[in-house]
Parts: sequence; structure tokens; C-alpha cells
Amino acid sequence: MSDGITEARRGTYWDNNKYNHNDSIHNPELYGKIKNTKDIKLNTEIKKYMPNQKWHRYVSFMKSGVRILGYALLPFNLGWAVTFLILSEGIGIIEELV
Repeated sequence: MSDGITEARRGTYWDNNKYNHNDSIHNPELYGKIKNTKDIKLNTEIKKYMPNQKWHRYVSFMKSGVRILGYALLPFNLGWAVTFLILSEGIGIIEELV
């Protein structure tokens, strides 16, 4: 077990190539400031496939609303409740594609 400080400082004070991988840099500008270099390259292939966050949020809210409606209908009409819950799962699939 560790106290977490070792993991937090790993790669900060010691140059251990086992733990320092340039391909896993999340913030290349900050990493460049820490390492005093400007030669950090960000893999832009990942950015091409980023989802549209605005539409993802809208579709997620719509899915949650349909799901809440489905659960609210459970005591009154089981058929419609199941229909809305299945519809919310379909919207969830669309949400992941947006």
C-alpha cells in the first residue's frame, strides 16, 4: 500500500522511463513547461473522433427525461412504461453515436 504521494510525485523528481511515457500526456503544454521543452507532440488522431459535447448533453437529457417518464408510468400502465424504457435505451445508443 502507498500513501499516494509516491504516485503523485512519480516522474516529477526522478527520471524513470518505466513510468514516464510521452504517448500518455494529457496536457502537452503543461508537460512542456515542467520539462522545459517545446517538442511535445499531441496525437491529433484522437481529436478527430471526439463526440460533439453539446449534442451529447442534449441527447443525454432527452434520454433521462424519457427514462423518468417510463419509470413514472410503471404503476399506471406497464405497456407504455416498457415502451418508454425501451425507447430510452434506443436514445442511449444514439447518444453514444453523437
